[in-house]
Amino acid sequence: MGFTSENKPEKQITMGILAHVDAGKTTLSEGILYTCKAIRKLGRVDHQDAFLDTNTLERNRGITIFSKQAECTLGEFGITLLDTPGHVDFSAEMERTLQVFDYGILVISGADGVQGHTETLWRLLSRYQIPVFLFINKMDQPGTDAEKLLEELQSRLSEHCLNFSQDLQNAELLEELAMCDEDVLEQYLETGSVEEDQIRTMIAERKVFPCCFGSALKMEGVTEFLKILDRFTKTP
Repeated sequence: MGFTSENKPEKQITMGILAHVDAGKTTLSEGILYTCKAIRKLGRVDHQDAFLDTNTLERNRGITIFSKQAECTLGEFGITLLDTPGHVDFSAEMERTLQVFDYGILVISGADGVQGHTETLWRLLSRYQIPVFLFINKMDQPGTDAEKLLEELQSRLSEHCLNFSQDLQNAELLEELAMCDEDVLEQYLETGSVEEDQIRTMIAERKVFPCCFGSALKMEGVTEFLKILDRFTKTP
């Protein structure tokens, strides 16, 4: 499938991972790279062997301070994954990085929900008009409730945050998707279906924000999340 002489995929996408500190962003990055076979061993922030936390200062503090990148292949896409600092002190560096994103992955802790800094990141993503996929992490922790979290995302971030962890032929989800765009709604009322390409376009135009639930540490929901990314991203 469309590989160039250097054996690199023709379709290149730059994705940035953002989160409130401690939501598990670097853990998800590791999980993505591991699943895409870009790294052979899963590192962990708390074990201080995370692939993307290379600076000594970061390893000691267990947080990401500098934006870094890793390359991996997902389906027919070559992805440049940028891990951005989650700590509010480092937001100038992050704002510079944001401007090169084709898509953003916003990681939210299922245990904490939407935090103050999450809303700041959301506003930045909106300012630069970056399409967003959300990964709601730490769903293995007791007391986490996907339905309640989705309601919180819809009320605090956007009512167009939709649960893509469920079956995409689900009538309720199709209806919610159709409601995000007038032309799509018109077609949906006629045919009862929404085309994948329309969903891709709606995501790219920030009319829909797919949400997936899982636990990066336990590698739950990571493969499913990657399938959603593969299916619904398009080359800018």
